[in-house]
Amino acid sequence: MFKNINGVEIEMTVAEEAEFLASVAALSQPQVADYQTAIQGTIDGTARSKLFNDGVTMASYIASTVEPWAAQALAFVAWRDDVWQYAYSELSKVQAGKREKPTVAEFLLELPEIVWP
Repeated sequence: MFKNINGVEIEMTVAEEAEFLASVAALSQPQVADYQTAIQGTIDGTARSKLFNDGVTMASYIASTVEPWAAQALAFVAWRDDVWQYAYSELSKVQAGKREKPTVAEFLLELPEIVWP
């Protein structure tokens, strides 16, 4: 017997209840898109820390004639690439069952740190 959110009792076999609970647990796990959104937010936040609008804007300064901006953009692009390579490598391990699925917050702590010039 299981009660839904309205308090209505629903008759379920043990197997049906186990399947239902497993599906609910799976829904509460972060999906690849959740990681991608959080990572992109981290990338954009890092660019904003140097007063750029977002990561795309900062990356566009890689060919700037203003040396400090070009140097920052070069470091940023290299770091951004490292972040995505790491993220997709580790998320593929999760999908293959080779590592536990971290929370989004835990995963963000694993990302490489940027080193500014």
